[in-house]
Formats: sequence, structure tokens, C-alpha cells
Amino acid sequence: MRYGIIGTGMMGCEHIRNLAQLPGAEVKAIADPHEASRVQAQQAYEERGSVAVFADYREMLTQSPLDAVIIASPNHTHAEVLDPVFNSGLHVMVEKPMCTTLADCRSVAERAARHPGVFWVGLEYRYMATVAAFLDKLKEGAVGDLKMLFIREHRFPFLPKVGDWNRFNRNTGGTLVEKCCHFFDLMNLAMGCEPVRVFASGAQDVNHLDESYDGETPDILDNAFVIVDYENGARGCLDLCMFAEGSRYEQELVATGDGGKLECTVPGSELITCTRQYRDWASQPIPADPRVLHTGFHHGASYLEHVEFMEAVRTGTPARVTAQDGVRSALIGLAAHRSIEEGRVVTLSELNTAP
Repeated sequence: MRYGIIGTGMMGCEHIRNLAQLPGAEVKAIADPHEASRVQAQQAYEERGSVAVFADYREMLTQSPLDAVIIASPNHTHAEVLDPVFNSGLHVMVEKPMCTTLADCRSVAERAARHPGVFWVGLEYRYMATVAAFLDKLKEGAVGDLKMLFIREHRFPFLPKVGDWNRFNRNTGGTLVEKCCHFFDLMNLAMGCEPVRVFASGAQDVNHLDESYDGETPDILDNAFVIVDYENGARGCLDLCMFAEGSRYEQELVATGDGGKLECTVPGSELITCTRQYRDWASQPIPADPRVLHTGFHHGASYLEHVEFMEAVRTGTPARVTAQDGVRSALIGLAAHRSIEEGRVVTLSELNTAP
């Protein structure tokens, strides 16, 4: 299957390295306006061969024979880049967040529904081994009726990007969209129903305050608590801190129901199951998925999303990570930012019915 890559920064090159190890995949072309990014992309694939190189992705779409396109350009460009990609009819995987505004999310979802090719959103955290096992166990009823889901991410600050575009909400959608759409996607999967209300508290307290870009200080949040109420009465809570570099685990997930409790970590290799009896818990080892040939930045999750994306293209089966997943995960983040800005509970219906 012949791939073109649009945007060859850190995530674009991560996709290239995964595709270089994926049987049946061939990167034919790359496109990025930044010369250093184009060079690093060629280096990422050099053991497999050469690629056609473009500064303009539109030229790549018209001049290269492709089956699929991976969009890993900056968040705020996704909607614009997707327009000619949709017109091309090619299969497409677009990095998360799918879009940075509700209007763009809606527009892209409408076009994706009519698109003849596979449309896939890069929410790969669901493919991490312990997380996938965690979600499977919840579906099997491991905690009974799920009532509470807690997700903690304590990690390092946002990494440098070309021009540090990720320092500003207008480019990223805001931290709770840019980064946390992953966790809201996991909440949605675990709950199996729609979110209805969001309340959040957050701020930029530590990171990037000493930076300046054309006289402007970055405005991205570096910590937050987000509570999400679901239509079934269950609730999720996100605890985010991006100045916690020394943490033992980057992510921790805890699900509690009327029948017990389930825990996992990333990185990690086990599930902890707890009953309702005092200190009655057990550890279950979770092996790595044997299909993974490249672990990369996300513990093999990006490789597995490519395995399943290719399978969907080859078999004509529906995408497992859809445009609606992209909308729903971004929508919670957008509601959380509004909640912080306005100091109140925000209902999802407010955003869904907004013009």
C-alpha cells in the first residue's frame, strides 16, 4: 500500500518509522514546507529507500501515485489540508485532534461520512497493551456497573516543535483538546454512552512562562482537573500535570464499579483487579501484542493502528477510529476549556446546538 505523509515533524516521522516496519506498506512521498523536517523524514526512511519530496502537499497529491495519506501537520491546519485530500478520494489517517474548533470538526465529520475511502483518526492510546486489556476487561464486566473512571497523566512539558506552534491555544485547540483528546476518547470507550456535562479547573502555572514569540507569551495550560458526567450517571475525572517529569508512570487509569475496581498504568505490563472485599486484589500480567514490530513513542500503539488501518483499506471494513470519535473526544476538551474560562459547568448540548 502506497503512502504519502503530509507533515514530517516528530509525529510524521513516527508514522514513517512505523510504516518502514509494516509489511506491505511503502512510503512513496512526503510533503512539508520546512526543509529540516523534509530531511529528517528522508533519513527516517532511508533504510527502505528514497521517497518523492515536496514542499507543497497539494503537489504531492497530484503528482504521486498513492493509496493513502497520513496527515500529521500542525493541528490548526488539519481542516484545510483535508479539503484536497477528500477531493482526491484517497484513504486517510489524520492525527489527533481531528480539528481544533467545533465548526471544523462538524465540517470534517460531514465530509468523512461521504468519503469513499477509509477515514481514520489517530487516537492510538486505545491500542496500548495495558489500556486495551483494561478496556476489554471493562466490557466483560470486571467492575460490575462502572460508576467512576479516573485517568491521571503526569508528564513532561510540551516538546519543542517547528516554530513552537504548539505554545498557543489558537494553533492547538488548547491543551485539553491537543493532548487530552486521547483520554476523553478512552473515557468515551469505557463508558459506552454520551457525555453530558463537563466541569474543569486549570491554569498555566509553570511551563513556558519565560518564553516569548514576537512579544507574545504562550498561553497553553499546564495543569487541570476535568470532571465529565455521562448520560448513564457515571462520571470520569482527568488529572493532568505537565510539570511532573519525575513521575514513575506517565498515565494511570482506575475504573471503579459496584462490583470491584480495575487499575493499569502506562508504561506497565499488568492489570490490577480488586473485589469489594477488604484488600482483596490480584495482578494479571499483560503481554505485549506479538504483532508489534516497532514500539516507537507510544509502546507499539501507533504500529497497531497502522496494522488495523491497512486491514480496513484492504478488506473494505469500517474504520475502528472514526470521525465521530474525533468529534466526541475534541468536544469534551472544548467544553472543558470553556468551563475553565467561564468558571461554570458546561453542558455538551450547548456546544452541539451552537451555530
